[in-house]
Amino acid sequence: MSDFRYYRPDNFPPIVKNLMIINVLVFVAQMIFDKQYNLTMRLAMWPVDSPFFRPYQIVTHMFSHGSIGHIFFNMFSLWMFGKILENVWGGKRFLLFYLICGIGAAALHLAVEYFMGGIAPAVGASGAVMGVLVAFAYLFPNTELFILFIPFPIKAKWAAIGYVAIDLFSGVASFSGDNIAHFAHLGGALTGFILVLVWNKGNRRKFY
Repeated sequence: MSDFRYYRPDNFPPIVKNLMIINVLVFVAQMIFDKQYNLTMRLAMWPVDSPFFRPYQIVTHMFSHGSIGHIFFNMFSLWMFGKILENVWGGKRFLLFYLICGIGAAALHLAVEYFMGGIAPAVGASGAVMGVLVAFAYLFPNTELFILFIPFPIKAKWAAIGYVAIDLFSGVASFSGDNIAHFAHLGGALTGFILVLVWNKGNRRKFY
């Protein structure tokens, strides 16, 4: 007798759901308590040579955001790509992956800020989310995505390469007035790529 069982993918798996809830709750707290307690300044990740830097900010910056648009885009991307990865990997592995990508994003951002003399704090889950996007593109490269303002579908592998290329160009060019932490995005993307490459080595089929 066959022991085949069908498992229906969860459209809102627990780790992705709880990460989104935490991010939203932190953002609401920022809006309510920021003026009174300087909450965003405390949660944001400051350069290591800044008097405002605290080691815990390497984690807390991943759960704080600067605007409604910022958190909406990050949470939508986390849900869209993260739910697939969590359904494939399971909750524990996905959470580990997400947090490591966020820390990798922080590490590259802090290194660049230190050597380039940056003084601005960073907030947002973008680095971790970039890692999720890159992992999704690596594992499901030919999945077609609809990107905002582009009227035709783009395969995930080209979308990921495009985002990485934009961040690399923008980070190196250092456009005046650009307040996006491009190297944090690149750090998350690089960390995610390395992780999924190592995990996938020698057993590619289990990820499909």
